[in-house]
Amino acid sequence: MMIEDRFIELGKTSELSLKEHFEKVDLIREKNFLKVLDAFQNVKLHDSDLNYTSGYGYNDIGREKTEAVFARIFGGEDALVRPQIISGTHAISITLFGLLRPGDLLVYASGKPYETGEGIIGIREVEGSLKESGVKYGEFNFRNGFDENLVKNAKVLVFQRSKGYTFTDSITIDELENAIKIVKSINPQTIIMVDNCYGEFVEDREPGDVGADVVVGSLIKNVGGGIAITGGYIVGKKDLIQKISTRLTAPGVGKEIGPMLGLTRNILQGIYFAPLVVSNALKGVIFASKIFEDYGFEVKPRYFEKRTDIVQAIKFGSEELLIKFAQSIQRFSPIDSDAEIESAPLPGYGNKVIMAAGTFVQGSSIELSCDAPIVPPYIGYLQGGIYYEHTKFASLYALQEVLKISKK
Repeated sequence: MMIEDRFIELGKTSELSLKEHFEKVDLIREKNFLKVLDAFQNVKLHDSDLNYTSGYGYNDIGREKTEAVFARIFGGEDALVRPQIISGTHAISITLFGLLRPGDLLVYASGKPYETGEGIIGIREVEGSLKESGVKYGEFNFRNGFDENLVKNAKVLVFQRSKGYTFTDSITIDELENAIKIVKSINPQTIIMVDNCYGEFVEDREPGDVGADVVVGSLIKNVGGGIAITGGYIVGKKDLIQKISTRLTAPGVGKEIGPMLGLTRNILQGIYFAPLVVSNALKGVIFASKIFEDYGFEVKPRYFEKRTDIVQAIKFGSEELLIKFAQSIQRFSPIDSDAEIESAPLPGYGNKVIMAAGTFVQGSSIELSCDAPIVPPYIGYLQGGIYYEHTKFASLYALQEVLKISKK
C-alpha cells in the first residue's frame, strides 16, 4: 500500500534468489521444534498445570514444570523462569549478583558488554553496580586471543553471544564450544555464563549443550515467540541456580516461592511457538540484508553468511539516513504506526538511541523492531518479525524511503 511497484518487483526477485538460504532455516526450525516437543512431553505437562497462582506461589507445579522444560531445552540441570524477571538485563544482573562476592573478578571474554551491562558492572558510574559492591572487572576479546591471567583469576567469565551495538560477527555455537574448552583448560573452576539474548533457536544447539554453566535470556525476545508478555529465564547447573535464586527472592527462600500470576500458559505457548517465530524472523533479516547490500549499503551479516542471532546490522554512514530507516520501520508497524519517533536518552544507555517498536508487547524484539545509538558510523540494528512478510515489506518500504533521501 505504501511501496512502489518497482520495489515490490525487487522483493519478488530477491526472494527467489534466497530459496536455498530459507531452506536451511527451515531445517533448523524442524530440529528445534522436535527439541521443544520432547521437553514438553518429558515433563508430562498437563492442562491442570496451567492454573493461576498468587501470593507466595508455594507448590506451583506449573512453575516447576515450566522450569524443567527450559532446563531440558537449554542444556541445564535447573532453571528460573519467572514473570518477576523483567528483561534480559535483569536476568544478567540477578545472575552476576547471585554468583559474585566482594573481591571476586568478573571477566567479559567477548569484549565490551552491551550498553545496559555497563551499568550493572560499573563501567559507567551508576548506583548499585557490582563495582560499588567490590567486584573487580576485566575484559578481552577471545577472537584476538585469551588473556590467561584474567581467565586464571576469573570467578565468572561471560560470553555475550550477540554483537550488541557493534559492527562485528555474533558468536556462533561452534566458536563458543571451542572457546569454552580453552577457558576450562586454563581454569576448570571458573563459572562460564552466556548472555543468550537474540540467539535462541537460531542454531540447533544452545550454549548449555556445549559447556556453558549458566545461560540467561529474555522472554520477550526469541523464546517468548511473540506471545509471552514479560519475563526472563536463567538455566544452568543446579547449585548455581540455587545461589542465583536467593537474589531473585531472598536468602533462605530461593526458588521455592514466586507466583506465576496466570502466565504459565502464556510462557509455555511462547516457547512452543518460538522455533517457528524465530525462523520467520531469520528469513526476514536475511531478506533485508540482501536488498540493502544490493543497493550499496554495508551489512553484517551478509545474506549468505552463517547466522547465530536474529540481529541485522546495516551501516548508513549518516544520521539522517539512519533516522529515516528507523522511522520507516515504525511507519510499517501494527501499533503506533503514526508515531513520529526521535532519538532520545534512555535508562541504561550511554548515548541517545532511536527505537522503532510498534509492538504488542512493549520492548519486544522478537516482534519487528529496530534500534540504534546515534553515533558514527550510524548503524541500524533490525531484528524480529513474527511474520516473515512483515519484515519483508517493512524492509522494502524502508529501503524505498532511505533511497529518496540518499539521492538528493
